[in-house]
Amino acid sequence: MDYRDRSHGCFNNFNKDSFEADWIKLAEGRFAQVYKVKLRIGRVTYALKSFDATPSGDKFYRRILQEKSNISKRDFKYIVSIYGTCSEANAVVMEYMSNGSLNNLLASHILMWPKKFQMIHEVSMGINFLHSLTPPLLHLNLKTANILLDDHLHVKISDFDLIHWEEGMSKKLFMENLTVRGNISYIPPETFSQRPDPPQATFDVYSFGIVIWEILTQQKSYAGCSVTTVILEVSQGKRPSVEIIPEQKPNGCDQMINIMTRCWNQDRRKRPQFSDIVKETEALSEGLKIRGSMQCQTKDDEEQKPNHPWPVFPTPQITVPEMPDLPSDGQCCKDSILSLLYRKDFCCFRQSVRREHVHKNFPDRKSLLHYTAASGNAESVERVLTLGAQVNCITAKGYTALMIASLYRFHDVVSLLLEHGAATTLGEEEQWTALHFAAQNGDDRTVRLLLDKGAVADAQEQAGWTPLHLACQNGHETVVRLLLSRLSEEAVEERDAQGRTPLHLASTYGHVNIAKLLLSQGADPNATDCSLSTALHLSAEEGHNRAVRQLLKNGVTVDSADSSGYTPLHLAALHGHTGICRQLLLNGANPNTRTLQGWAPMHLAALKGHGATVVQLESQGGCVNTRGSDGWTPLHLACQQNEPNVVDKLLESNADPNVCEDSDGWTPLHMACTSVSVSSVVHLLSHHADVNAMNAGKATALHLAAQHGFVPLVKTLVLNGADRTLLDSSGSTALDVAQKCGKLEIVQLLKE
Repeated sequence: MDYRDRSHGCFNNFNKDSFEADWIKLAEGRFAQVYKVKLRIGRVTYALKSFDATPSGDKFYRRILQEKSNISKRDFKYIVSIYGTCSEANAVVMEYMSNGSLNNLLASHILMWPKKFQMIHEVSMGINFLHSLTPPLLHLNLKTANILLDDHLHVKISDFDLIHWEEGMSKKLFMENLTVRGNISYIPPETFSQRPDPPQATFDVYSFGIVIWEILTQQKSYAGCSVTTVILEVSQGKRPSVEIIPEQKPNGCDQMINIMTRCWNQDRRKRPQFSDIVKETEALSEGLKIRGSMQCQTKDDEEQKPNHPWPVFPTPQITVPEMPDLPSDGQCCKDSILSLLYRKDFCCFRQSVRREHVHKNFPDRKSLLHYTAASGNAESVERVLTLGAQVNCITAKGYTALMIASLYRFHDVVSLLLEHGAATTLGEEEQWTALHFAAQNGDDRTVRLLLDKGAVADAQEQAGWTPLHLACQNGHETVVRLLLSRLSEEAVEERDAQGRTPLHLASTYGHVNIAKLLLSQGADPNATDCSLSTALHLSAEEGHNRAVRQLLKNGVTVDSADSSGYTPLHLAALHGHTGICRQLLLNGANPNTRTLQGWAPMHLAALKGHGATVVQLESQGGCVNTRGSDGWTPLHLACQQNEPNVVDKLLESNADPNVCEDSDGWTPLHMACTSVSVSSVVHLLSHHADVNAMNAGKATALHLAAQHGFVPLVKTLVLNGADRTLLDSSGSTALDVAQKCGKLEIVQLLKE
């Protein structure tokens, strides 16, 4: 008989129906697509990587299936977790990383030195963990696109089991597997040789060296070079230029560069091991945190340093457009005037620049003014303007020199461009204005300059975001005050494409002073976005106690339900924010309200293992025996999820241990046996659970335990009176089930 595994344990096979219908495509590669999906029960968000029905795609998927017994061993802070598969979609179900890839972040944000060092250290930790497994697991696919970022911009390594060296594999086939995935810049020189040696751990060390360079410079290695060119240069010992690393480096950067160059040494025997790299990068990262961040700014700009040592990443719905940068090393070699900017030889640049340079078209319709503005040297910008540069010239993507100067906080350049008539209302292709960039950065000095020159304070980019949205999201209170002084009362309620107001953003990120300021300016605390979420929903979900308290003081509706029927209390319970649950309950929240799928807050707290939240809900009137979808109680969910602490707390609060769910008659004891939780079984039996209760298929707990083959579980049931003679609907005893499943230890135990 088939006893279904109803758990969502370490590794499961999900059905398509396990997820809500709206799958959001995040990325598409050569062999797979990645979707953002949400579990129906509990609304947990996952990433689902669906492999194409091609030989290569199918090969990757089958490898995951073969490795599933080892996946639980790869649970580590800096490694993306894999939770199971979805065979109906030929897919792997993984941890969802809200801030995407490091590759995208490096192209869209200016990272400060402490964050760069922290990321380098975290990558080294992740790879060192893989190398320390028995046997060691080589990544062979390490690149910034496979380094993902969580809510707080911490690193997790992904795609570490897709490329393998197999016995007898030719170097040519191995190279094809690498290059087809766009890895050519990260491949060490020994791979290009004709020697048949398999890759070693030093392969990942080399790739890590290239990753360090890309983090430090925030540029792509070998950009614009063909595969053939890269192979020739790497084989000859050439590497990306170290000179391109910004000059104003912090203490410790030279040591980090030393690590980088050792990692990409031509002789793989001279490359360091990750066990040593971890120690060195940790010391550098911690040391830089202690000394503080060193920003690429002049002394006069020190008061403009942001409050954060690195930029706050926007929500997944909005990303800062990629801006033009200084030319690459390759471009400099081709154009002497650009090479002067590249070397920051501004005096020679001003002496050498001519009108023909000013009117020359560079790639992507960039002009010399764009490059000069990106250099940050106001005198050089003024020289280019006096030679006839059009102050409002735009690149192919619509960027003006004013946008570039605003993004990089070059205040003198901003002032100069404005004096020469730079338009403040122009937007690039996604309609970001210079004011958007300044608000995103928290640069109140540039914001004031732009507003004084006619910048539209409530300008909306294509997703509906205003500068006020960006300042509220990133916690820039001074900028918020500046913008509010130029905005009408109605602008406080301006909505983006998702219907979110500035108050939604401030509440989501816990910026309580900004939320208080917006409320004092007439912001509606009960405004809902497109999913009917209020600011209270968002702050409760994220765990911002002070923001919740401020909203409650301002009359927000405590039991407002979103489009899925979730109240703020549901979201706080789901995430284990016990203090917020207490606040909401004391302000009149209903502890037994239901979502559209029938779940009460108690169900969600039990599902996620939040024992303290369960106790808090029960103390304020939450029903421990409330029934949700298919008649499941919180105790069913806690047993299914292997949460013995919650099981104990529910039973102590008089949860019924013998209640049956509606569809198949499963008791909590059946669930506990399916999740192989001896502790939960002991708690249930000590509270008089019926050890011989049968489900709709007449299976007892002993049948299920025999199927799973876990000796301590079977012993516990037998010692507590489990009847070995009971037959399921197919006429099988527990002994028969154990024999059919090949559980020899259980067979011997049940025969005794």
